[in-house]
Amino acid sequence: MTSKEVRNAFLEYFRQRGHEIIPSSPLIPRYDPTLLFTNAGMVQFKTIFLGEEKSLYSRVVSCQKCLRAGGKHSDLENVGHTARHHTFFEMLGNFSFGDYFKKDAIFYAWELLTEWFKLPEERLYVSVYEEDDEAVRLWSELIGLPDERIVRLGAKDNFWQMGDTGPCGPCSEIIIDQGNHTGCGRPDCAVGCECDRFLELWNLVFMQFNRDGSGVLTPLPEPSIDTGMGLERISAVLQGKTNNFDSDLFEPIISSIVSYSKIAYGKSKDTDTAIRVIADHIRSIAFLLSEGLMPSNEGRGYVLRRIIRRASRYAKLIGIDKPVLYKLLDPVVDSIGDVYPELLDEKERAEKILKLEEERFSRTLEQGIRLLDEVVESLRNSGRTLIPGDELFRLYDTYGFPLDLARDIAADNGLEIDEAGFHRELEFQRIKARASWVGEEEAVASIYREALNKSGSTGFLGYETLESESTVIAIVKDGAYLDEVKENEEAEIILDKTPFYAKSGGQVGDKGELKAEGIRATIINTKKPIEGLHVHAIKVRKGILTLGTKIKCFVDHSLRMATMRNHTATHLLHASLRAVLGDHVKQSGSFVTPERLRFDFTHFSPLDRKEIESIEDIVNEKILENIRVETSIMNIRDAIASGATALFGERYGDKVRVVKISNFSSELCGGTHVNATGDIGPFKILSEGSIASSIRRIEAVTGRVALEHFRNEEYELKKIAEMLKVSERPSQKLERFLNEMWGLEKEVEKLKGRAASDSSSLIIENVRAIEGIKVVAHRVDGLEQKDLRLLADNIRDKIGSGILILASAKDGQASFVAMVTKDLINRFNAGAILKKVAAAAGGRGGGKPEMAQGGTKEIKKLDSALESIYDIVRKTVNSEK
Repeated sequence: MTSKEVRNAFLEYFRQRGHEIIPSSPLIPRYDPTLLFTNAGMVQFKTIFLGEEKSLYSRVVSCQKCLRAGGKHSDLENVGHTARHHTFFEMLGNFSFGDYFKKDAIFYAWELLTEWFKLPEERLYVSVYEEDDEAVRLWSELIGLPDERIVRLGAKDNFWQMGDTGPCGPCSEIIIDQGNHTGCGRPDCAVGCECDRFLELWNLVFMQFNRDGSGVLTPLPEPSIDTGMGLERISAVLQGKTNNFDSDLFEPIISSIVSYSKIAYGKSKDTDTAIRVIADHIRSIAFLLSEGLMPSNEGRGYVLRRIIRRASRYAKLIGIDKPVLYKLLDPVVDSIGDVYPELLDEKERAEKILKLEEERFSRTLEQGIRLLDEVVESLRNSGRTLIPGDELFRLYDTYGFPLDLARDIAADNGLEIDEAGFHRELEFQRIKARASWVGEEEAVASIYREALNKSGSTGFLGYETLESESTVIAIVKDGAYLDEVKENEEAEIILDKTPFYAKSGGQVGDKGELKAEGIRATIINTKKPIEGLHVHAIKVRKGILTLGTKIKCFVDHSLRMATMRNHTATHLLHASLRAVLGDHVKQSGSFVTPERLRFDFTHFSPLDRKEIESIEDIVNEKILENIRVETSIMNIRDAIASGATALFGERYGDKVRVVKISNFSSELCGGTHVNATGDIGPFKILSEGSIASSIRRIEAVTGRVALEHFRNEEYELKKIAEMLKVSERPSQKLERFLNEMWGLEKEVEKLKGRAASDSSSLIIENVRAIEGIKVVAHRVDGLEQKDLRLLADNIRDKIGSGILILASAKDGQASFVAMVTKDLINRFNAGAILKKVAAAAGGRGGGKPEMAQGGTKEIKKLDSALESIYDIVRKTVNSEK
């Protein structure tokens, strides 16, 4: 069976048994702060397992995109070295939400594998959790497996959990014996051995518990089923392959790599490993880029950058020196683009980003080699032979510099590397990264879940009205329930219904007032910590607000209207950007407040003045047309089919809200909007710039804020005109003044150059000869760093051969410049010299062998520190003898 047939057969088998086929959720779990990436099929159903929301279906089946690279579940370092590890993979899974449990899950799995996939029963084994007697009985009595093919294992192997917290339960794995020719060959090889002979095919998780942050297990509302089987693994088995990379999922990608590298696959362990790494990583890269993720130096973007650089590094190892990864997107899209159309939709943009990233990595790799060369030179001069682990990690972390390349360079220079220190730093970073993704929300989410389960979803009235009469159904402070909030105290309250919009979708939460007899309170903010629950942060201004109080709610009208103007403007801006720059533009984020709007989007270069003006013109044109803004509730499939733009990675329900502005803009959006575009008023872009690689940001204003901006600009222009004593065109006179000023500055620089030359001649008269080497140490106060450097350049050129260090005190601090002429840098290092001299003055400094800079605030130590250079040179010369 081809992988496509396997995927389709799996989904069809369960569809025929009452399961709804659910599309894969994105790799980027936007609503789960505990995960870097979706790493299992059950991730999109986590809130259902927790009882936070109800599923429309009691049984579902899916083929889920998964990524394990970064965080707790990472297979990155194993990829290419084993037959079965991948960063990206597809997980086939069937799920029951309080419907069937162990009996049916076991029966379905066995029937599919043996009757549909025709796997030989005699080669199948199962493992079960050592305390799960029920599962043992079912495998024995229902399926008829002999006892010797049912293996009990401990919690490490057969108690499944997605992360440190969340749904979990005992599991049973179906295992195939691939034959002793594939394994370790030991006579005691059996289920549980780490070799590939007994291959785990399908994990059936009997979801019964939720583990909280303290490790306590509590029963889930209804026992459920979560299963997972890797498409790559089952496809390889059904195709008679013992290595996933030999299946049809990888064959076209590997063929392309072979054609570019001119290296045959299957001939050498080292080159095969490199080819497999590239083949695996390009799939991860393609899918992450298709979801709008950009390479960066933090979070998910950092993981993407690491994967790209790792693949690029392996490409260089097999002789591909020019960017090639972007060309490998073709076989990925060709082989799987019909299943995941986002790959095709985003292919052109992904190719541009990937090529730029590969080129950038080539440059940083060169820079890393230069920096490592400096470390090697410094070690040689100091007589040490071990490159420190923290230095190796800095090169790896900042420049993507591979440890194996550092090892090769060290060996070439007769040095060793501190691998243990490197791995210590790497593990420390992993711990920090894992901790940073736990998220503060998880610590307090339990009380909100309890409130949601107890009282149900908050009724939101804010689309139709800005006022309501509501009932206080919960009061929360510091993770605990209260019965009342006293005057001048702050807390959070939950209402049965509310007109206040909760912060979501980039739009800030509403503010306003609460009133009842003898009670006044201010709504400071409104948020939605979990889906369906509006939480209002309040401060009581008068009286005591108690549980059960009926209270009148008033949204701040002016703030809401200003926010609505800005939110509708972001939709017009998005459509205008695509009209002016092209369809590759995708929204990467937005932030809408009453004061301004911020819109992040994908684009590869800065916008020029003409492009910005064109975008502004289109937005203002649509505003002047006063187009009606229409909202409607639609089925998600109908909404997408109608042309509405969905933000990739956002989680949408079966029913969605579509905001449509004629034929110009149509987006899925839950935010608040004006009735017609004319309500927005003037629109003005304030700034445009880069916030990450290929991600641009526009900040803009509308309405009254835009009008105030125009007035301020006009006032500043008039003020400048008055200062220049002109009535119109002040820029012309200002340009003339600036040209004159720049001319004078050039004259000043010339005079400084002459003065430096004259000063250098005087300073050289005090040169000393230390062991036959000319050494200059001099202090000249009042100079800026650049002027001190200019003076040092003059002295170096005049002495021809030697070492010099200059210092200058100004405004309570001092600067140093040290230089070593080229003929002496094999013996002396300016950076090392300056580091010692600066330290003697209580300061810091460093640099390259030929030039270094530094500074200190302890000016009283300056003269003695400068004097120390003579001893430094003398000791260095004596150590050479």
